[in-house]
Amino acid sequence: MPDYLLETDAHRQGLAPVAGVDEVGRGPLCGPVVAAAVILDPDNIPEGLADSKKLTAKRRDILYDEIAARAKISIGACSVEEIDRLNILQASLLAMRRAIDGLPRTPGMALVDGNRLPENLPCPARAIVKGDDKSLSISAASIIAKVTRDRIMADLAREFPGYGWERNAGYGTKEHLSALKALGVTPHHRRSFRPVHNILYQDE
Repeated sequence: MPDYLLETDAHRQGLAPVAGVDEVGRGPLCGPVVAAAVILDPDNIPEGLADSKKLTAKRRDILYDEIAARAKISIGACSVEEIDRLNILQASLLAMRRAIDGLPRTPGMALVDGNRLPENLPCPARAIVKGDDKSLSISAASIIAKVTRDRIMADLAREFPGYGWERNAGYGTKEHLSALKALGVTPHHRRSFRPVHNILYQDE
């Protein structure tokens, strides 16, 4: 389970406050990539923080509300157009930088999930592989990012029914791929992703 040791170590070095940063939405065929940055209050950390992928949707929603009430949070995103222009890795890094830039105060340290750091950050940063299993701040960011993106996809599902985005969050499930072939490509699909690209250019 994640703990607060990385944050405490940064505090000892005078690098407070610490922001945990994570993104969600690299793999889906549609929708934005969404990142969150979270500065937890060390004296008021919600119980049960964990990697968002290991929590039920109901538990994520509860923790989302608790984190939002007790911590400083910021959301950053990159649009489908930006993903297609930059590539998904660069768009993910840009979304994380936007999340950090949007915090109400500049962190003394950012703990970023993964093995790459965004460029031009306003503070020192560490890349933490499997960070959502190690750092409570990154776990909190993973929950905020996941719930935010799932809600975006549920809203888009009402606008474009039939693709099952409220269930699959835009990932390439059998249901989604079948709908893509039957209903076609929407403005929210990532044209640089192979299944979408292949449908668009299958007649050429």
